[in-house]
Amino acid sequence: MNQLHTPKASRNQETGRLSFMESVSPSRSCRLARGGLSRRYARRVIPPVSIFRSTACTFSTVPALKKTALSVTSAALLSVFLVGPASAVSQDTTDDEPKPPTGMSQVGGAQLGRSGTQVNLGAGAPVLPKNLTGRSWMVSDAETGDVLASHNPHWRLPPASTLKMLFADTVMQAPALQPKTREYTVQDADLADLGEGSSLVGVKEDLPYTVHDLWLGVFLRSGNDAVHVLASMYGGVPKTVTDMQAHAEELQALDTTVVSPDGYDAPNQVSSAYDLTLFARSGMQKADFREYCATATAQFPGEQKKGKERESFGIQNTNRLLTGADGVTAYKGIAGVKNGYTTHAGNTFTGVAERNGKVLLVTVMNPSSDETHAVYKEAASLLDWGFAAGGKVTPVGELVPPRSADTGTGTGKGAQADKPAANKGGNGPGTTKAAAATGGSGGVGVALGIAGGALVLVAGAAFLVNRRWPLPDLVRRLPRR
Repeated sequence: MNQLHTPKASRNQETGRLSFMESVSPSRSCRLARGGLSRRYARRVIPPVSIFRSTACTFSTVPALKKTALSVTSAALLSVFLVGPASAVSQDTTDDEPKPPTGMSQVGGAQLGRSGTQVNLGAGAPVLPKNLTGRSWMVSDAETGDVLASHNPHWRLPPASTLKMLFADTVMQAPALQPKTREYTVQDADLADLGEGSSLVGVKEDLPYTVHDLWLGVFLRSGNDAVHVLASMYGGVPKTVTDMQAHAEELQALDTTVVSPDGYDAPNQVSSAYDLTLFARSGMQKADFREYCATATAQFPGEQKKGKERESFGIQNTNRLLTGADGVTAYKGIAGVKNGYTTHAGNTFTGVAERNGKVLLVTVMNPSSDETHAVYKEAASLLDWGFAAGGKVTPVGELVPPRSADTGTGTGKGAQADKPAANKGGNGPGTTKAAAATGGSGGVGVALGIAGGALVLVAGAAFLVNRRWPLPDLVRRLPRR
């Protein structure tokens, strides 16, 4: 079964509808060959089924003798509605849309615990975009931690593949996954617990892959197969899930319950727009995380035929605001992070973008709009609003620091940011030459600590706030929005 087309199975990140593009750094030995899937999935053929919702219409046959009476009654009722309060007409009277809980978490501020849209507009501030249909969304300043506006940000909802941000932030720096060039030959057991209909990059048993290859599979194609192989290398799925939960709690992402490392729908697995934003903010402090989530295209190892050079095939990032694929305009200044989709979660997205020295994070969860790629369009409109509203709104809350910033303790490798190199500028050791996705920016800033760019001492070590992070050379230069 396929995650996009299976009516009952839990379905993850949308893949399979993307056309392959040339690699950012193509080599003569790499060609865009069709990537074979694991033998466990190779024979599955799924007929396409529309993923869009349809509403059945019911028509009644009314006898002619009753039409006059019904017309009179209808006219009378209509007159009552017309003279009633105007607010009653604009209210949503549908009962089938889920409602947020009345009492949500207040982590980050009391206003963030309220249901509905929260924004404190000042003089000259633009109004929020119209037609925002996400069940939950939030836009915040990545450097100061100010939450500029929100809508049910602590509503606990299925996260889909955006949970892979937490997976990567938890295990990426683990010794078991170092160095990136380490090769690992995939075993049958590594792929044994993949959920039915999982999104796959095409990892095959009995073939070697580097850690670097597998992370490309996670971030670009949202491959659950790559996640499970990395989890096996890390110590197994149960250990991975346990450590992900511990790291979420260290980040004070208390709306999150982790059941699967890849975001595959599972009972009680939830997160929130607030928590996903914390995961992205933490992950973007790490150079490898930044590189992978900002990579538009790459080559992935394919078949290995005896006596021949191993094949490779092209993979493209499923973040359409990064690639500009499928009719979605690439967003000016975009630098990642992750999108997701399952039947239960709907579409989810967390992104980070820089414009004129300001860096914003946005998360949108499960838009109800039937418009194609609504999650990207709503995220882009919120980013536009956030950049225009800078300095003109009073924050509705804040992104809290990790617990270790206050207690002097942490969860280990997953909680550490990159240590800045001792260099006085330029692109010397410890720095990556910037290449913005739009070709117009020399890099983006991010708060590595807490409020206002302060220097916080954590257990005797400097928890340094670095107000500039470099973008990797692998980012594809894209047209401006």
